[in-house]
Amino acid sequence: MGKVVLVTGVARRLGGRFVRRIQREPDVARVIGVDAVAPEHHLGGADFVRADIRHPAIGKLLAETGVDTVVHMDINGTPLGGRGSRTSVKETNVIGTMQLLGACQKAPSVKRLVVKSSTNVYGSAPRDPAVFSETTPPKSLPSGGFAKDTVEVEGYVRGFARRRPDVAVCVLRFANILGPCADSPLAEYFALPVLPTVIGYDPRLQFVHEEDAIEVLRIAASEPARSARGSGTFNIAGDGVLLLSQAARRLGRPTLPLLLPTLRWARTALRSVGITDFSPEQIRLLTHGRVVATDQMRETLGFEPRYTTAGAFADYARSRGPGLLPPETLARTVDRLAGLLPARGAAHN
Repeated sequence: MGKVVLVTGVARRLGGRFVRRIQREPDVARVIGVDAVAPEHHLGGADFVRADIRHPAIGKLLAETGVDTVVHMDINGTPLGGRGSRTSVKETNVIGTMQLLGACQKAPSVKRLVVKSSTNVYGSAPRDPAVFSETTPPKSLPSGGFAKDTVEVEGYVRGFARRRPDVAVCVLRFANILGPCADSPLAEYFALPVLPTVIGYDPRLQFVHEEDAIEVLRIAASEPARSARGSGTFNIAGDGVLLLSQAARRLGRPTLPLLLPTLRWARTALRSVGITDFSPEQIRLLTHGRVVATDQMRETLGFEPRYTTAGAFADYARSRGPGLLPPETLARTVDRLAGLLPARGAAHN
């Protein structure tokens, strides 16, 4: 008898792609995709069940199908397809996770749980370490938005792991996922024609390509080669970093440097053009940045990303089309201006 895998959040393209990928595993007998709305993409040979994980009915589904592996992907920073609100997203992230974990706790057949979390749990603060490991505590806990959701979700997951020590629990903390199908808050930000930034700051950012995200989810849902059970918490990111200024230049999008109070005030305007999670935590990321260590990803899970941070961003940029300015022209102009600034400074001395 093969494994029975249940995947949440399959109406999103990333969830749909993972469902199609996991079906090809030789030890998987059945895949069940769950979401509150029917997906617009195909799920291959998977069974789709329309169910809202915020409701107790998810427990009945687990009991009836004998699921042994749960991959919880319905934790997101934006509403599906732009429909819904920040409130509905938070309810699905937090209350939905609570209901799902409660159902898993009562289902003796469940032996493995994989949770798609985020490096947002570390927050972004002025005195942050240069690199976060999985055991580095945040300097200040996120106060709102998607970042706070992920902190709450991970708290519930740790409680579940204590109550069901027989279940292998794997939490994957993804850096910002980018690619042609990305629908994260940062992907929405980079899609703006002009990028508002915080004057005086140029944060370091990390990205992971959506194809790498699917592959590491697949590894975590199976028996990782280098780990007896594949349990634990793992940072997932492509090699290297990009400065926000470099990202803007590669997109061909001009930046609009603003004082921090002004950018906070601009949140309302950004929401009016579709940025649904431009929360204080998102502003802190665009101010202080965040970089994580990925040693455990390689040593314990045995996963090596195909895409670097720069490569993931380049693929995202190709899918979005040219910005207001050709990237080459923008890069030359910025470099020329940067080269003039030291000379001017020296002339005044």
